[in-house]
Amino acid sequence: METKVFGKWDVSGVTMKDQTLTRQIALTGKVVPHTFGRGAKRAYGKEKINIVERLVNKVMRSGQGKRKLSGKYIRGRGSCGKKIQAMRIVEEAFDIVHTQTKENPIQILVRAIENAAPREDITRLKKGGVAYSQAVDVSPLKRVDESVKNLALAGFYGSFNNNTSAAEALAKELVQAAKDDNNAMSIKRRNEVERIALASR
Repeated sequence: METKVFGKWDVSGVTMKDQTLTRQIALTGKVVPHTFGRGAKRAYGKEKINIVERLVNKVMRSGQGKRKLSGKYIRGRGSCGKKIQAMRIVEEAFDIVHTQTKENPIQILVRAIENAAPREDITRLKKGGVAYSQAVDVSPLKRVDESVKNLALAGFYGSFNNNTSAAEALAKELVQAAKDDNNAMSIKRRNEVERIALASR
């Protein structure tokens, strides 16, 4: 019998369109997506961590810190370092996604990650005392990292200074990103990064 994530969602039927991310999106059935940091210090250890747990870990971050996001300082939802609370936010978000779409929320998450993952970014190079930007391809692991980070940040942003809960904001972002909707913050971030990279070719 296949183990289900949170005891509800089966991962066996989840499919991926972007085959370049197959190794980086681990779809293992775990009732509680928590590995207690095992594999954190191993090279490419993140590849083996369940994608739901990686989303939970990003929800635990403290927002953007000193950097502004769309003109605002975004802070976390009080779950920095509190993994049980972060898991509760993600589980509630999955329930909302299932209610709205009638689909497996893990399939929606995978689709959202594929759509929100930037394919091109810029790096700073210095030659002869002159610094300039150069467009570079993004590795599959970095693509998944950036996508999951932006999905979690969208959950903060959507629930910042209003009555929307973090779970509701995260669920809304997942559904919009899965549809490749330009209103989704993670899709806007992907488009912005790729636009800047295109100008730096």
